[in-house]
Amino acid sequence: MKLVKIIHSGTTCLTIGILFLALFFQSCATKYVFNNSNVVPAAEGTVKVSMDKNNNYKVVLALKRLADPKRLNPSREVYVVWMETEQNGTKNIGQLITSSSLLSSELRSSLKTESSFKPVTFFITAEDNAGIQYPQGLEVLRTHPSR
Repeated sequence: MKLVKIIHSGTTCLTIGILFLALFFQSCATKYVFNNSNVVPAAEGTVKVSMDKNNNYKVVLALKRLADPKRLNPSREVYVVWMETEQNGTKNIGQLITSSSLLSSELRSSLKTESSFKPVTFFITAEDNAGIQYPQGLEVLRTHPSR
Protein backbone atom coordinates (compact mmCIF):
# COMPACT_ATOMS: atom_id res chain seq x y z
CA MET A 1 0.00 0.00 0.00
CA LYS A 2 2.84 2.43 0.85
CA LEU A 3 4.57 1.62 -2.46
CA VAL A 4 1.40 2.54 -4.41
CA LYS A 5 1.14 5.89 -2.55
CA ILE A 6 4.82 6.69 -3.22
CA ILE A 7 4.49 5.88 -6.96
CA HIS A 8 1.24 7.86 -7.20
CA SER A 9 2.82 10.81 -5.37
CA GLY A 10 5.87 10.75 -7.65
CA THR A 11 3.71 10.66 -10.78
CA THR A 12 1.64 13.59 -9.51
CA CYS A 13 4.77 15.66 -8.79
CA LEU A 14 6.18 14.85 -12.23
CA THR A 15 2.91 15.86 -13.92
CA ILE A 16 2.76 19.14 -12.01
CA GLY A 17 6.41 19.85 -12.85
CA ILE A 18 5.84 19.25 -16.57
CA LEU A 19 2.76 21.49 -16.57
CA PHE A 20 4.69 24.24 -14.77
CA LEU A 21 7.54 24.08 -17.31
CA ALA A 22 5.10 24.15 -20.24
CA LEU A 23 3.35 27.23 -18.84
CA PHE A 24 6.69 28.90 -18.07
CA PHE A 25 8.04 28.44 -21.60
CA GLN A 26 4.73 29.43 -23.18
CA SER A 27 4.63 32.63 -21.15
CA CYS A 28 8.05 33.61 -22.54
CA ALA A 29 6.59 33.97 -26.04
CA THR A 30 5.06 37.17 -27.37
CA LYS A 31 1.93 36.68 -29.43
CA TYR A 32 0.97 39.01 -32.27
CA VAL A 33 -2.55 38.86 -33.76
CA PHE A 34 -3.36 39.90 -37.31
CA ASN A 35 -5.95 42.69 -37.54
CA ASN A 36 -9.09 42.20 -39.62
CA SER A 37 -8.51 43.12 -43.24
CA ASN A 38 -10.72 44.68 -45.91
CA VAL A 39 -8.55 43.01 -48.58
CA VAL A 40 -8.82 39.43 -47.25
CA PRO A 41 -11.68 39.64 -44.69
CA ALA A 42 -11.88 35.91 -43.90
CA ALA A 43 -8.16 35.60 -43.05
CA GLU A 44 -7.07 35.33 -39.44
CA GLY A 45 -3.88 34.31 -37.75
CA THR A 46 -1.12 34.87 -35.25
CA VAL A 47 2.64 35.16 -34.95
CA LYS A 48 4.43 33.78 -31.89
CA VAL A 49 7.89 35.07 -31.10
CA SER A 50 10.22 33.54 -28.52
CA MET A 51 13.94 33.52 -27.79
CA ASP A 52 15.97 30.44 -28.64
CA LYS A 53 19.06 29.20 -26.82
CA ASN A 54 21.30 31.34 -29.09
CA ASN A 55 19.38 34.54 -28.23
CA ASN A 56 17.78 34.67 -31.66
CA TYR A 57 14.09 35.42 -32.09
CA LYS A 58 12.16 32.34 -33.19
CA VAL A 59 9.16 33.35 -35.34
CA VAL A 60 6.20 31.03 -35.95
CA LEU A 61 3.39 32.39 -38.14
CA ALA A 62 0.09 30.57 -38.71
CA LEU A 63 -2.82 31.78 -40.86
CA LYS A 64 -6.08 30.32 -41.99
CA ARG A 65 -8.46 31.29 -44.78
CA LEU A 66 -5.95 33.49 -46.63
CA ALA A 67 -7.19 33.62 -50.23
CA ASP A 68 -4.84 32.76 -53.09
CA PRO A 69 -3.03 35.97 -54.19
CA LYS A 70 -4.13 35.34 -57.78
CA ARG A 71 -7.73 36.00 -56.62
CA LEU A 72 -6.92 39.54 -55.47
CA ASN A 73 -7.71 42.58 -57.57
CA PRO A 74 -5.21 43.24 -59.05
CA SER A 75 -3.93 39.68 -59.15
CA ARG A 76 -0.53 38.96 -57.55
CA GLU A 77 1.84 36.01 -57.56
CA VAL A 78 2.86 35.59 -53.89
CA TYR A 79 2.35 36.80 -50.36
CA VAL A 80 5.50 38.12 -48.67
CA VAL A 81 5.86 38.34 -44.88
CA TRP A 82 7.65 41.40 -43.50
CA MET A 83 9.01 42.02 -40.03
CA GLU A 84 9.57 45.52 -38.70
CA THR A 85 12.40 45.54 -36.17
CA GLU A 86 13.62 47.90 -33.47
CA GLN A 87 17.19 48.14 -34.79
CA ASN A 88 17.22 47.22 -38.45
CA GLY A 89 14.07 48.47 -40.22
CA THR A 90 11.77 46.31 -42.33
CA LYS A 91 12.93 42.85 -43.45
CA ASN A 92 11.50 40.31 -45.90
CA ILE A 93 11.33 37.08 -43.86
CA GLY A 94 9.78 34.84 -46.49
CA GLN A 95 6.88 34.00 -48.75
CA LEU A 96 3.65 32.26 -47.82
CA ILE A 97 2.18 29.32 -49.67
CA THR A 98 -1.53 28.81 -49.07
CA SER A 99 -2.90 25.30 -49.39
CA SER A 100 -5.53 22.92 -48.06
CA SER A 101 -4.98 19.46 -46.64
CA LEU A 102 -6.47 16.09 -47.48
CA LEU A 103 -8.62 16.17 -44.34
CA SER A 104 -9.81 19.79 -44.60
CA SER A 105 -10.60 22.18 -47.41
CA GLU A 106 -9.77 25.18 -45.21
CA LEU A 107 -6.81 27.15 -46.57
CA ARG A 108 -3.81 27.32 -44.24
CA SER A 109 -0.46 29.11 -44.42
CA SER A 110 2.53 28.95 -42.12
CA LEU A 111 6.08 30.23 -41.82
CA LYS A 112 8.84 29.42 -39.34
CA THR A 113 12.07 31.40 -39.23
CA GLU A 114 14.61 33.02 -36.91
CA SER A 115 16.04 36.50 -36.69
CA SER A 116 18.74 38.17 -34.66
CA PHE A 117 16.67 41.38 -34.65
CA LYS A 118 13.85 42.06 -32.19
CA PRO A 119 10.50 42.30 -34.02
CA VAL A 120 8.06 45.14 -33.41
CA THR A 121 5.28 44.13 -35.82
CA PHE A 122 4.60 41.91 -38.83
CA PHE A 123 2.72 42.54 -42.04
CA ILE A 124 1.96 40.69 -45.26
CA THR A 125 1.91 42.14 -48.77
CA ALA A 126 0.74 40.72 -52.08
CA GLU A 127 3.65 40.91 -54.52
CA ASP A 128 4.67 39.79 -58.01
CA ASN A 129 8.10 38.62 -56.80
CA ALA A 130 9.04 36.96 -53.49
CA GLY A 131 12.68 38.09 -53.57
CA ILE A 132 12.11 41.82 -53.18
CA GLN A 133 13.96 43.86 -50.55
CA TYR A 134 11.22 46.43 -49.81
CA PRO A 135 7.43 46.13 -49.84
CA GLN A 136 5.93 47.31 -53.11
CA GLY A 137 2.55 45.63 -53.33
CA LEU A 138 -0.74 45.82 -51.52
CA GLU A 139 -0.62 45.33 -47.72
CA VAL A 140 -3.20 42.67 -46.88
CA LEU A 141 -2.62 41.98 -43.15
CA ARG A 142 -0.83 43.61 -40.20
CA THR A 143 -0.34 42.49 -36.59
CA HIS A 144 -0.75 44.20 -33.29
CA PRO A 145 0.89 42.93 -30.06
CA SER A 146 -1.35 40.89 -27.80
CA ARG A 147 -0.41 39.78 -24.31
